[in-house]
Amino acid sequence: MSVSDDPVKKSQAKKELESLRSRILHHDTRYFTYDSPEIPDADYDRLVNRLQELERQFPDLITPDSPSQRIGSAPLKTFAQVIHEIPMMSLDKVFSEADLGDFDTRVKKRLESDKPLQYSCEPKVDG
Repeated sequence: MSVSDDPVKKSQAKKELESLRSRILHHDTRYFTYDSPEIPDADYDRLVNRLQELERQFPDLITPDSPSQRIGSAPLKTFAQVIHEIPMMSLDKVFSEADLGDFDTRVKKRLESDKPLQYSCEPKVDG
């Protein structure tokens, strides 16, 4: 019997998923709507990673309103939309040198180039 077939584990996962969705929504609202985060990014990332891990194990428990099925929340009205002449690409979540290599590969594929590239990096400041 796989983990996703065990009714007890599935029931526990369902409860945890509901809690995670609620907590993530709360933190999304604090961050995106009120510009007033309550937890550090690393703690938020742990919540999202756990949600995604459970949804991989129990794909039938994914709901359309899950934070994994959307990006962010409504931005503050004070932010103006900016169109960049050159598309900006994000590293996303980088935890290893391999993740940086994957980013480089994606950029080169998009640019249709295999030449070595130079990057400019800046620290991300939130809150």
